[in-house]
Amino acid sequence: MYFGVCFFPTAYAINPAELGPALEERGFESVWLAEHSHIPASRKSPWPGGDELPQMYYDTLDPFVTLGAMAATTSTLKLCTGITLVVQRDPIHTAKEVASLDVLSGGRVLFGVGAGWNKEEMSDHGTDPESRFGLMRERIEAMKALWADDPAEYHGVQVDFGPAHQNPKPIQSPHPPIHVGGVAPGGLRRAVAYGNGWIPIGGRTAVDGAHLARLRVDVCAEVGRDPSEVEVSIYSAPAEAALLDDLTENGIERAVFNVPSLPRDEVLPLLDEYAELISGRV
Repeated sequence: MYFGVCFFPTAYAINPAELGPALEERGFESVWLAEHSHIPASRKSPWPGGDELPQMYYDTLDPFVTLGAMAATTSTLKLCTGITLVVQRDPIHTAKEVASLDVLSGGRVLFGVGAGWNKEEMSDHGTDPESRFGLMRERIEAMKALWADDPAEYHGVQVDFGPAHQNPKPIQSPHPPIHVGGVAPGGLRRAVAYGNGWIPIGGRTAVDGAHLARLRVDVCAEVGRDPSEVEVSIYSAPAEAALLDDLTENGIERAVFNVPSLPRDEVLPLLDEYAELISGRV
């Protein structure tokens, strides 16, 4: 099993350039950074995690800029978005950012994507919340074309462009692995349809190894896809030894623990606790 951490990078949290080496030293495989471009003041959309939206959602740094800084101070750590809100981003620019990060990091990107929950936020970007899942698929398909083809073109209902050149191509061929967020079963079905992995959030999807393994097999069977082609990574996984053993026994590939947006002196002891938990399981 692989182990990673998920993190909201902010100006008041541990410096990402220091967090990266600290994770490598403790045996972590990956870091997953959240994204919110802004939080509309209306706050009409309910946060799926509870009643009050944590302050870090308002304050998060750009994930690609932050991962670029982390790439410069690490050598093995996988650099992941968890998740990129592709329905709020231009796919041509986003494809360029992903490819640039993959090239500069030596091929260490895992591209986590999602459609988001904050309808006011996506509306400010000109996205119709009711059609966001179709838009997400088209933007991902368009980015795949830009990464793999030269010239590339894409003609969909919501995304459309003619033949174009975009370089450099990512180091990982045909593109960095795409991990799709979302609760079961919809999130998993989208991952199977056009992704390489699924990243359900612990607490919103049941963290049960046998259930997740069966669910992956069943959904892949619906479209004739090999389940081994779709990794499952538990985001915000509970830090419990018995649960990790259960996930490992049932072939779940990755557990990603939450690291709060706090200063260095509070984060490093927590990383030490996680490191002790994963020791012997890596």
